[in-house]
Amino acid sequence: MNPATRILIVDDEPHIRSGLAKGLVKSAEEVDTASDVNEALDKFDKSPYHVVIADVRLPGDRDGLDLVSLIAQRSPETTVLVLTAHGTVETAVDAMRRGAFDFISKPVDLNLIREQVAKALNHQQLQSENTSLKSQLADAGTISDIIGNCTIMHELFAQLRQVADTDATVLIQGESGTGKELVARALHDLSSRCRHRFVAVNLGALPEMLLESELFGHEKGSFTGAARQKPGCFEQARGGTLFLDEITEIPTKSQVDLLRVLETGQFNRVGGEELLESDARLVSATNKDPRALIEDGCFREDLYYRLNIIPLHIPPLRQRRDDIPLLVDHFMKHFCSRHKRNEKRLTDEAISRLTEASWPGNVRQLRNVIERLVVTCVDDQIDANHLPNDLKSGATTVSNRVQTLAEATEHAEKKAVQIALAACDSHRELTAKALGVSVRTLHYKMSRYGLH
Repeated sequence: MNPATRILIVDDEPHIRSGLAKGLVKSAEEVDTASDVNEALDKFDKSPYHVVIADVRLPGDRDGLDLVSLIAQRSPETTVLVLTAHGTVETAVDAMRRGAFDFISKPVDLNLIREQVAKALNHQQLQSENTSLKSQLADAGTISDIIGNCTIMHELFAQLRQVADTDATVLIQGESGTGKELVARALHDLSSRCRHRFVAVNLGALPEMLLESELFGHEKGSFTGAARQKPGCFEQARGGTLFLDEITEIPTKSQVDLLRVLETGQFNRVGGEELLESDARLVSATNKDPRALIEDGCFREDLYYRLNIIPLHIPPLRQRRDDIPLLVDHFMKHFCSRHKRNEKRLTDEAISRLTEASWPGNVRQLRNVIERLVVTCVDDQIDANHLPNDLKSGATTVSNRVQTLAEATEHAEKKAVQIALAACDSHRELTAKALGVSVRTLHYKMSRYGLH
């Protein structure tokens, strides 16, 4: 017996309910039964269950598949097993898409049920251990594939742990190459949604005419070339996480459609009339300042507020130089293994040059440089002479390079905010007033520059 396990059996046939309950008495501490969806939800809302076993055909206006969706919304960590005497491929696919763990045909094989319950409980334990391990890794300076041990990255990790297991929308901002999709994946991995799909869409790479179909899906025959029904990203990410990269590239018409989904939780496929429920957690990202686009009339302010419930800012690599040796070591090991090269190491001078570089392409650029060195360098020891010419000559190092206008402006802006905060004893409203900006803008700047 699993001492803390609770199982709920939902079936409209009394002899099946009682038979399963007796058969599973040694598999859990408590086994309850319900005859329909409403009774099941009443019991579930009082105290969630670890495993739910539900028949597809139930009396009333909601069936077992509806129950799967409702439980996934209430408690994503609960495992649902679906039973039916009318097994079809379509029903099985629908059940799994809604979040069911497995699909079992009647007549009921009690031994098979026990095996599936054991698998479900083992799966839950593994998920719990996986989440715990990822949390421990985050404390040690890494989440998923995000590596960092400087103060500003530890603050980002703390934010990720705090907001990951919620349904709040998140807007990730940062320069190109800083790892916005990695942060989005970390939010998914650290949440109870991790057993469902993570779906990533680059909005900037989609033609406007295909964007609506990609997001919401389409019905067969809804437009030329629509030879079959196609589920959109919101459906594919049901129960999981939908990541919309380059969100500021979305055209005005699609902004309105996206806002509607965020406000109502419902959408239609292109050419369809049926209202579908959205159960995906939305995370978006941009390398632009949405407020500037709002002022230019290119981005809806109401959509920005909906997307920006939880703002996260990823610092550029030049603001976390202490992490560069860690990243170099990680990439060296990864690419030596990937390209079947002997283990290589960089000299102290080479590491120093890499640490001093400006890295306008951020972590992505550093990653590409290390891969090039691993592939092209014959020697196992890589020194400064092996570096690309712009790094070898010092042309892009901080000490020898003329700052770009953007970098100079950024430096001056950060300094101005620091001085104003100090002069106003860190009082947010007074500081914002002194700088001539809104409190919201001040919060954004403080987050961007790591000023807490």
